[in-house]
Amino acid sequence: MIPVWWRWYYWASPVAWTIYGIFTSQVVDKNTLLEIPGSEPVPLKAFVEKYLGYDHEFLLPVVLAHVGWVLLFFFAFAYGIKFLNFQRR
Repeated sequence: MIPVWWRWYYWASPVAWTIYGIFTSQVVDKNTLLEIPGSEPVPLKAFVEKYLGYDHEFLLPVVLAHVGWVLLFFFAFAYGIKFLNFQRR
């Protein structure tokens, strides 16, 4: 339901990857019945996969994305410490 011009930002955001990873690792593997008013009970895994689009099999790319973000910020910090100096003497 995200507009097309904002989807790139969603996939580029570390927060989105974190929420996806936490939600799928903690909730999607459960088969508890979810009771929705006005309809039949649905297993939680099926509801999350169908309506929210979270897939438990996508957990490995989420972990790799987190490692990539950590490395990106690490190297940006190391570069900044080594080459950027704003002190005036």
